[in-house]
Amino acid sequence: MSRILIAEDEPRIAAFLEKGLRASGFTTAIAGSGREVIDKAIGNNFDLLILDLGLPDRDGFQVLKELRGQGENLPIIILTARDDITDKVAGLEGGADDYVTKPFRFAELLARVRARLRTQTPTGGEDEKSLRVADISLNLYTRQVQVGDRTLKLSAKEFQLLETFLRHPEQVLSREQLLDRVWGYDYDPGSNVVDVYVGYLRKKLGSDRIETLRGMGYRLCSSPRDI
Repeated sequence: MSRILIAEDEPRIAAFLEKGLRASGFTTAIAGSGREVIDKAIGNNFDLLILDLGLPDRDGFQVLKELRGQGENLPIIILTARDDITDKVAGLEGGADDYVTKPFRFAELLARVRARLRTQTPTGGEDEKSLRVADISLNLYTRQVQVGDRTLKLSAKEFQLLETFLRHPEQVLSREQLLDRVWGYDYDPGSNVVDVYVGYLRKKLGSDRIETLRGMGYRLCSSPRDI
């Protein structure tokens, strides 16, 4: 299980990132200052760092420079509100592996995290390629979905929603959790988009695959059942 260090001093964003990454199967830790980032990153065997540039005690560029200067070569994704091209160039040339600007969609950030972790996987090492629950399988590389002998065509959001369910079979996921995970923290919390897309998946998977628990959320059933 990959370990990700989140360098973010804004509690709401830090909590959102932590919740989303943990729901996606990662182990996380949060650092709210540049000093704490350096202390935690050096020698603590993290697999990736998500680095905000606006840390309270020192600029993120300085943190990046110190980490690379001390020989720390873990992948670093800068996540910041600074969208000027000069900052992007400075970050990438300073040793960052990727640069994402706020506001952002969690699905895009997650895809970038996975891409960076894949490039770090040694030849012959284990790398997650697919998810399976009962006769439902999802290939994370080809984006192909199989239900028994049927191949389904899913939209990008349907795919992300199904991926979330497959990572948590039989677990009740609230609408808020699904909204954060698939659509991002800045999406309208009053939207019924989760219910709409669950309906789309039911039509394609079968109506008995996703159970509604009134007042709680939704659950992917490991085996078809009467709902």
